[in-house]
Amino acid sequence: MSLQIGIVGTGWFGRMHAEKLAAMEGVQIAAFTGTSQEKADAAARPFAGAQGYSSIHRMLEAHKLEAVYICVPPFAHGEIELALADRGIPFLVEKPLGVDSETPARVLEAVESKGLITSAGYHFRYMEGTDRAIELLQDQQVGMALGYWMGGMPGVSWWRQMSGSGGQFVEQTTHIVDLLRYLLGEVGEVYGAYGNRIMAGVEENVTVPDVGTVTLKLASGAVATISNTCAIPAGDRSGLHIYTNKGVLELGHNGLVYIEAGRRTEFLNRSNPYEAENEAFLHAVRTGDASRIRSTYADACKTHQITIAANQSAQLGTPISII
Repeated sequence: MSLQIGIVGTGWFGRMHAEKLAAMEGVQIAAFTGTSQEKADAAARPFAGAQGYSSIHRMLEAHKLEAVYICVPPFAHGEIELALADRGIPFLVEKPLGVDSETPARVLEAVESKGLITSAGYHFRYMEGTDRAIELLQDQQVGMALGYWMGGMPGVSWWRQMSGSGGQFVEQTTHIVDLLRYLLGEVGEVYGAYGNRIMAGVEENVTVPDVGTVTLKLASGAVATISNTCAIPAGDRSGLHIYTNKGVLELGHNGLVYIEAGRRTEFLNRSNPYEAENEAFLHAVRTGDASRIRSTYADACKTHQITIAANQSAQLGTPISII
C-alpha cells in the first residue's frame, strides 16, 4: 500500500518535493492545497489521482493522509501545522518556521503533546560534504567560522516585506545558521547590524534590510560571523567556512573543500540532499524510527530563535542572549 502524501503549497518547493516523492517506490501524491482552487488543481494535474483543494481543512476532510509536506511562505505558517498536529499527521515543513517566535512556539507545543514525527527542510545537513566535515572536525579545535549568503532579491512581493518573509537572515540565511549549529554546537549570544543600502531605492515596497552582519558567540567558546546581502546583481555565493587548529573547511552547495598545510582536498556532493531528506522522513513515517531525521521541528525552532534574535538585535542595537 502506497503512502498517501499531501502537499501544501503550489510554488517551486511544493512541486519539487512532489516530483521527487512521486518518483519513489510506495509513495502516492494524493492531494495539493493552494491559495486558490485553480492553483491547487494545476499543481495536482501532473500527478495521477491527485486532487486540488483551496484549504488545508478541506484536504484533510477529503483524504486519509499518512504525511504532509508544508511548502508555504513564512507568513503563512501556523494554522496548517496546528491542523495536522490536531489530527496526528506527521509533516515535513520547509524553512523558515514563521516570521516571529510565537507561531513556532505554539506549533511546537502541539507537536510535542502528540509525540508527532516531524522534519524541517534544512537540507544542508544531508549533504555529503557536511558528513565529511563532521568526520574531520572530530579531532580538530574550532577557533571561528565565517558564513555568508550573498545574492539578489527574490521577485515575489511578500519576500520584500518584513511581515511576509522576516527578512533575509530569517528566510535564506537561516540555512547557514542551522549548518553552524549542526557542526559547531549551540549559540549563546548574537549581535546583528543591518542596513538598507540599495534595494529600497530600486524596488517598490521594500522593508527588508538588504545588507547585514551578525556576530555569534557559541557555547563552546568559538565565535562566528554570518553576513548576507540581497542587493547584488552578480556573484551569488552561500556557504560556511570553519577555521580550526589544522586548517580550513569550506562548505557550500557543491560540497566541501578542506585546506591544510601543503594540501587542498575537495569532496563533492554526489547525491541529492533533498532525496536523502525525504527518505529519512518517510522511513520514520513508515516505521516510527525517526533516528535518520537530522532536523526535527523542535531542533529547527532553535535555529529559528537565533535568526529572530538577530533581527531583534539589529533593531535594538544591542546583543541578544539565547536562552
